[in-house]
Amino acid sequence: MEPDQADDVGVHVVPTPAILSHGLRPMRGRDPLERNRVATPLELLFDLTFVAGFSMAADQASHYAAEAHWGTALGGLGIAMFALYWAWLNCTWFASAYDTDDWLCRLLTMAEMVGALVLALGLAPMFRSIDEATTAGNDLMVIGYVAIRVALVAQWLRAARQDPLRRRATVTMAISVFLAQVGWITLLALRDAPWSPFAPVLVLAADLGAPIAVDRLRGGIPWHAHHVAERFGLLAIIALGEAVSGTIAAVSAVVERN
Repeated sequence: MEPDQADDVGVHVVPTPAILSHGLRPMRGRDPLERNRVATPLELLFDLTFVAGFSMAADQASHYAAEAHWGTALGGLGIAMFALYWAWLNCTWFASAYDTDDWLCRLLTMAEMVGALVLALGLAPMFRSIDEATTAGNDLMVIGYVAIRVALVAQWLRAARQDPLRRRATVTMAISVFLAQVGWITLLALRDAPWSPFAPVLVLAADLGAPIAVDRLRGGIPWHAHHVAERFGLLAIIALGEAVSGTIAAVSAVVERN
């Protein structure tokens, strides 16, 4: 019987200690064949924060395209979409395998969401820096990206501590992602130093290569195929909804002007 549900004599059932408990659940890895696995409300809100970044990137790209600054529009859009999509994909991949939906997991997920919003706020300065051929406007975007990834490192470290069967894989991910973020921050802090043009490429390779190494060399993690597919579908639906809303607003403005 559910809490607060009346029994036959009208007496409410008192919730059990298990129901009242808000403690942490061990990250042992979710069952990759779990039935009826669906996205949680927090995951939907998480997707929405990233779609806000996609919308901001599209707005900036369209602005510079309208001024025929095609290099800025395409270059900025490529950088923005990579940063947002890669961060979203890694967080989604982790959640599919280890989401416990307890308070600590939710807190770290919300930290990732804050990072996504900071990244989105940094997109306009990033586009402007490309247009002006400078690196002075990249700070906020990089800080937001690193914040997402560092929160994810904390999630990987928690999984490494609580899932001994996959400790090598989770530790490999945590170390690889952390070192890549150290690289991004170093490049940002010392942007005026005479870096080799291969330095950003090496940092990017470390950031991209970690999931591949884990999947092929360390045995992988127990991600849920249906859950991941659903997350991709929901992200696309939210993004399309944002596009429809923007189109309606633009057409409405044109109609009112005429």
